[in-house]
Amino acid sequence: MFFRSRFLFLLAVAALLAVLSLSLQFFHLIPVTQPKEDGMIAKSRKRILVNPHTAPPKLDPIYEAYRYCNMPNKTDHGLEGHAPSDYKLLSVHVMIRHGDRYPLYAIPKTKPPPIDCILIPTRKPSHRLLETFIKNRNIVTACKLDGPLNNIALLPSHTVCEMGELTQIGVVQHLLNGEHLHDTYIKKHKLLPDNWSTKHLYVESTGKSRTLQSGLALLYSLLPKLDWGKVHIRYQWSTIFCSNSCDCPMRNHYLEEEQRRQYNLRVKNSLLEQTYIDMAKIVGIPTRRLRAANPIDSLLCHFCHNVSFPCTEYGCINLNHFKVIKAHQLEDEQDRQRKKLYYKYALLATHPLLNQTVTRMQQIAQGKKDEIFALYSAHDVTVAPLLSALGIPDASFPRFGARIIFEIWRNGQVKRQHFIRILYNGDDITFQTSFCSGHNAHSKQLLCPFENFLNFVRKDMFAVFNSTNYYDACHRRVF
Repeated sequence: MFFRSRFLFLLAVAALLAVLSLSLQFFHLIPVTQPKEDGMIAKSRKRILVNPHTAPPKLDPIYEAYRYCNMPNKTDHGLEGHAPSDYKLLSVHVMIRHGDRYPLYAIPKTKPPPIDCILIPTRKPSHRLLETFIKNRNIVTACKLDGPLNNIALLPSHTVCEMGELTQIGVVQHLLNGEHLHDTYIKKHKLLPDNWSTKHLYVESTGKSRTLQSGLALLYSLLPKLDWGKVHIRYQWSTIFCSNSCDCPMRNHYLEEEQRRQYNLRVKNSLLEQTYIDMAKIVGIPTRRLRAANPIDSLLCHFCHNVSFPCTEYGCINLNHFKVIKAHQLEDEQDRQRKKLYYKYALLATHPLLNQTVTRMQQIAQGKKDEIFALYSAHDVTVAPLLSALGIPDASFPRFGARIIFEIWRNGQVKRQHFIRILYNGDDITFQTSFCSGHNAHSKQLLCPFENFLNFVRKDMFAVFNSTNYYDACHRRVF
């Protein structure tokens, strides 16, 4: 009996010690030895967090596709309008990518995605303002539209979507964007006065229905009691918003070099080529014709709307085909960041827009009250180079309904000090930009000085071209 009790006591003590040892290891209070691959015992070392810039995780094509779809989520907020309490918000400049759209390309010999472009408030996803937005379509006609914009329908309304037409999902994406910005800039910061007029608002859109309609949806929820008669929407003929400064031969040169890089990467991808061959057999067309149809555009629409991929008598395009093409897109984005050709194109492509933005901000900092809220309704080919030019190579490709926002703030104690904040889809990316990454965020100045942004646009962004101004950078040949 004595030996049995002693045995149980020792067993209990051993169990207690084991639990204590595991607990200490769990909280890293004692070192843990790790075996090497060759069986030797490694020295104890502190746990080191992985640096995403030196060891990027492998991107999941399905996860990235879901993120690109950007299905409306009422819990999706952001850090817009956040600054120390004694700072005053002076002006906001917003660039959006249009919302979810119907494909621009069709896969030959397959049925198009069975999606309509009618707005139905009772159908999900919806928004509390969608019904009144539809009912007020006649009131919207009171706004002033420049040139070609007068010939565009103000709301999507086709039972069978037209190519590139905005869907209900796209409208809801920007009603949500506008609602969030309303809560931040209008309710909290009182950015626009109650008696605001046309001069306080600057709106610009390309000549596509999806950009005009996306801009209208955002404005409607941004200013719920909006007097459309005060709204003037300007027409922008260029997708890079270069206005009257589009003559830039070197920009075109770098774009051609970038396209050549894309081609060379694609032809090296044997798995991608085999996937195109397999899909072409299913569809019953030559591989070259399928590749030219840019099938990922149509497949993304199927994916985002949860519609089955196309089938023919020879079989069905499946998720594996989609994953291979999407994975190549992600690989292409990473290769683009390494080669820097797109970066040089982006600097020249976005300078006219950035120069317009910084000029307006500078005037507001000097006391001007005009155009304190600016909205540019644009495309992925507008937002993507803007992110690259700012020095944000790791930013995700612009999703449907993406937004990039520039805020200018004034120090409440030192009124001559002005600061810039830049946000992408609600995330503060200011200190990731090339002109603010070296600023000490823990100094007395908690925000990035506006002068950094001003110097970047007026001078620093031309350094890579060994130039000092936009005209010289555009016309100085380097080949």
